[in-house]
Amino acid sequence: MGSGILFSYPQLATLAGLQGVLVYAIASACPLLIFAALAPLIRRKCPEGFVLTEWTRQRYGIVTALYLGALTLLTLFLYMVAELSAIGQVIEALTGLDGLPVVIVECVVTTVYTSLGGFKISFITDNIQGAMICCLIIIATITIGAKTEIKPDLIADSGLLNASLVGWQLVYILPVAILTNDFFLANFWLRAFASKTDKDLWIGVSVAMVVILIVLTLVGCTGLIAAWSGAFSPDGDGSVAFFLLLEQLPSWVVGIVVVMSVCLSTAAFDSLQSAMVSSASNDVFRNRLNIWWIRGAVVLVIFPVVVLALKAPSILQIYLISDLLSAATIPVLMLGLSERFYWWRGFEVLVGGLGGILTVFIFGTIYYGDAQLGGELILLEQGLYTGDWGAFGAFIAAPVGGLLWGFGALGVRLTVQYIQAKMRGTRFDALDHPTIMPPEDSDALASVSEEVTATKVTGKFF
Repeated sequence: MGSGILFSYPQLATLAGLQGVLVYAIASACPLLIFAALAPLIRRKCPEGFVLTEWTRQRYGIVTALYLGALTLLTLFLYMVAELSAIGQVIEALTGLDGLPVVIVECVVTTVYTSLGGFKISFITDNIQGAMICCLIIIATITIGAKTEIKPDLIADSGLLNASLVGWQLVYILPVAILTNDFFLANFWLRAFASKTDKDLWIGVSVAMVVILIVLTLVGCTGLIAAWSGAFSPDGDGSVAFFLLLEQLPSWVVGIVVVMSVCLSTAAFDSLQSAMVSSASNDVFRNRLNIWWIRGAVVLVIFPVVVLALKAPSILQIYLISDLLSAATIPVLMLGLSERFYWWRGFEVLVGGLGGILTVFIFGTIYYGDAQLGGELILLEQGLYTGDWGAFGAFIAAPVGGLLWGFGALGVRLTVQYIQAKMRGTRFDALDHPTIMPPEDSDALASVSEEVTATKVTGKFF
């Protein structure tokens, strides 16, 4: 969790009320359990893997692995933009100073210590981040409870305790968006595969889920309190609700929040940097390029990240763009985990993922009657709170359209392969079970863990 939570969750509270806060918090915390469920399964299928793209390469071939790797890097890039944009806005909102110097210092510091310490240093900062979050929540809860005066008449007038159209739409949108997007976060997979045992993974994920649920619920409720105390006006910008509430608190509290926000942002940003280095090195260059060249490239990437962060209009919109990409790709990708879909190949995943995004454009064009608005729907420029069904339809069109395009691609592939078999006079084998190859050291693998499957599937794209 980075400083972006101080914007997106209170903002949602001012728009969708208590219903939106609870849905957002639950939808953000519960998907973590998917790593405890799937990581052991993927480790058995791909014992040498440590990120999702490694299994994708083994299952679907190099083209699909590169496609997923590109989406992973794009997701990390967007999250880096969101994180730097958030901390810059935090500094400006709480101190009135320009946030750019803080952003630059954060980038320099995280680059230096992640280069020297690698991914292990990120685990250390995660522990620091956890302690900082606990301190921030305790201090904020006590001071807000003691210093903030709730006005009962504003509670009824706000309507934030009532269910709303947006709130009910979020019951579907947020679980789909966050669950699928978590698959693209290589820093999550690196931590999941780093667990010593499956039991340790379940314990760690369960504890993290509970802590995150509590923290995000409390952070989101600051948006409600800001509205009910009069600090936030209903026609104002909900993304700054948390900071409007802080203006009513003593200056020493604001100072502590600034320091802890920077620590949160730094811990989140170094995880994203480490994940980008690992993903680029493994997914793109197959660990054949010196790691310092990769780190140098990531440093170069930070320059456009900073530029975009300074211009980013909405933290939540950045997350939603990434969510829509993942919602189109992950369903067609995960079909390959089931042995029943042994005939599912990389061609279907690639066509399905791209087709899902195209389906969003088609839906938007039909729904709004304008191709330009259909294109804007892909970027969710109107956000989630337009009061219509555009965003809701987009998050249905992406996964459903992706699956439809995927099965359509399957039909095309099988037809082409059938025609080729007839023309060559060979047997049509496109629906045969894939070739099973024993790993190089199956005895060693079996001795390490009885749960490891001593088989390796040769991935095929077409």
